[in-house]
Amino acid sequence: MPARLDRLPWSRWHWQVCGALGIAWVLDGLEVTLAGSLGAVLQRPDTLSLSAAQVGLAGTLYVAGAIGGALVFGRLADNLGRKRLLLLTLLVYLLATLATATAPGFAYFAGCRFCTGLGIGGEYAAINSAIDELIPARVRGRVNLAINGTFWLGAALGAGLSLFLLDPRVLGPARGWRACFGLGAALAVAILLVRRHVPESPRWLAMHGRLHEADATLRKIEQSIAARAAAAPARPAPAERPAARRTPPTLGDVAWLLMRRYRMRSAVTLSLMVSQAFLYNAVFFTYAMVLVRFYGVPDARAALYIFPFALGNAAGPLLLGPAFDRIGRRRMVSCTYVMSGVGLALTGWAFLAGWLDARTQALCWAAVFFLASAAASSAYLTASEIFPLEIRALAISLFYAVGTGAGGLVAPVLFGLLIQSGSRAAVAGGYAIGATLVVAAGLFALRHGIDAERRPLEEVAPPLGGGPVRRP
Repeated sequence: MPARLDRLPWSRWHWQVCGALGIAWVLDGLEVTLAGSLGAVLQRPDTLSLSAAQVGLAGTLYVAGAIGGALVFGRLADNLGRKRLLLLTLLVYLLATLATATAPGFAYFAGCRFCTGLGIGGEYAAINSAIDELIPARVRGRVNLAINGTFWLGAALGAGLSLFLLDPRVLGPARGWRACFGLGAALAVAILLVRRHVPESPRWLAMHGRLHEADATLRKIEQSIAARAAAAPARPAPAERPAARRTPPTLGDVAWLLMRRYRMRSAVTLSLMVSQAFLYNAVFFTYAMVLVRFYGVPDARAALYIFPFALGNAAGPLLLGPAFDRIGRRRMVSCTYVMSGVGLALTGWAFLAGWLDARTQALCWAAVFFLASAAASSAYLTASEIFPLEIRALAISLFYAVGTGAGGLVAPVLFGLLIQSGSRAAVAGGYAIGATLVVAAGLFALRHGIDAERRPLEEVAPPLGGGPVRRP
């Protein structure tokens, strides 16, 4: 079955799957950008009267929720299947972001942001697992990066919504910020209707002993593709079936596998996750406050500056993604991490020296994150393809949780305090920390990364097979 999936020609069916799954990153981009774009607006007395530190804390709680959601729903995705979790996590997001629109004060707002993060965090594990298990090996890298890059479609959407709805001629700040979150919930309803048609992963079904169901699912996929092609997809010669695992590995088994059998893979993945989480959460939860405080940008127009930012981020995975399949994972991961770190360090230096205005600051961020976006997407690609199918979703969740906990929880609060201090040197020092982390992670990946390009998932990380995990 894995060979049959990998040999399928690219088709309209693959585009549909990518659209239904990639929308999770659109939602995350929407939420993060709304938080950044509305950060200054939410400090106004006619909205929620938050302080800069409270805006940063709300961002931290969103990330904390995402960590909790990833851990809980990641385990469920391995045990109950990818499709069920794709629907459940989206429903959690929908209800939480709708509730955010009704927040009367900081405590309620912060609680809703935490619950929104629960849904988004759960999406990461199920979606990245499903993408890699349904997409042919020869294009897995570029597709995975492109889908992760759709975060920036959500970022642009969030910025556009905030600019339009915060305009005094439309709704104005007092009501417009609520409408922004309400429209995010409306988008989730539409996605929920589309996602119902995404099939369960045949790989997951086969591994759990549901071979007839897996074969029937795969036949439907093949028939759907063949109906639009000149000839039916070629089937490879029959191969030996892997032993089905009806009982999932225990948490003790997972811990032993990650810390012993796959110790170096775990270290590489963790370093990539920590560094990119610090970099992204530091900048995106606070960029509007930087523009308002240091460049005098009106708070209602701060979102305008994210468009070049989002363009650079969206273009990075799309243009650099094919190189991850052609040149290789290890070299491209290292290259994008190191170069984005150097770019951020130079941007921080120019910011400290006072050489930038609001426009050139946004352009510098766009150039840095052209590379950093591909780098961050490659971290999720790495986590989703170098561990066995039986623990794939949980592995993604664990590394996302630990990496984001170490990098993402600290960054919004830290940068909120640095910006509130009004010191350029303090903010530039924060950028230097982020740059150092991503450069170190890139060099570590070059030395110890895995060459997974164009290889079947079962070859990169063989299935555990039936029975208990064997420990020496």
